[in-house]
Amino acid sequence: MIATLKAEEASQLQLVEREDIDDEEDLFESIDKLISAGINAGDVKKLQDAGIYTCNGLMMHTKKNLTGIKGLSEAKVDKICEAAEKIVNFGYITGSDALLRRKSVIRITTGSQSLDELLGGGIETSAITEAFGEFRSGKTQLAHTLCVSTQLPTNMRGGNGKVAYIDTEGTFRPDRIIPIAERFGMDPAAVLDNIVYARAYTYEHQYNLLLGLAAKMSGEQFRLLIVDSVIALFRVDFTGRGELAERQQKLAQMLSRLTKIAEEFNVAVYMTNQVIADPGGGVFISDPKKPAGGHVLAHAATIRLMFRKGKDNTRGHC
Repeated sequence: MIATLKAEEASQLQLVEREDIDDEEDLFESIDKLISAGINAGDVKKLQDAGIYTCNGLMMHTKKNLTGIKGLSEAKVDKICEAAEKIVNFGYITGSDALLRRKSVIRITTGSQSLDELLGGGIETSAITEAFGEFRSGKTQLAHTLCVSTQLPTNMRGGNGKVAYIDTEGTFRPDRIIPIAERFGMDPAAVLDNIVYARAYTYEHQYNLLLGLAAKMSGEQFRLLIVDSVIALFRVDFTGRGELAERQQKLAQMLSRLTKIAEEFNVAVYMTNQVIADPGGGVFISDPKKPAGGHVLAHAATIRLMFRKGKDNTRGHC
């Protein structure tokens, strides 16, 4: 566990504004740069209304999706994509260049030394970390801890950034943030102010909240996106085998959006997942369970953590 900071050190903890960062090269190009490349300002505004705020994010959309934006014809989309390609290099790069890009990845401490060691230093930006397990196994508790540790300076194994929290089950408790912030020697009020929170009630609402994040992340420094849980609303809004194919397709679109957010803005994505009974678990497993979401969710996660209850229903065993 990380030791609590001394009072004089704690008073100095604060987020560094984006414009104050000199040694960190911008990881994305603003969509506004298309205007200087000859694209009409009105068309750029249409892209922003559709949740596209960077040229990097634009290149992550298919032309079919872009022509679905009201007011953008195929000819306009071709011109926009051509201009974006000149601003952002989405082609081949050398392995050395790829290694340099990897240096921008930040590992955010979980607050547990043993879990950090398991993760190679902590939760990784530009990647998706999934935690699955039964209720009361510690998944949401880790989410609350990450809300605080992400705001620590990078030299203290934090992310020096803000946190976005999408809650699908009503499990976020701001009062739980206070003792965690105090443990890390941070001002609880400042920590809470650096968390943007939204409660989602349908899978469509959940997806729209993700679209709206682009505007926030392009203007402020975020380092963590939490989705707790990623599957809950899909299990409610889609019922029966007849809707399974559609559910998995919509889930894949949601996960694709999470992957793009992680890479576009260099944020860590931490999502929790539920478990389902596994009848094929075998006779040698006393309590067979597997993560919900099937292969679609399994392939999306960079790292998967299984949480289980310890003896006497204690939390936090990985």
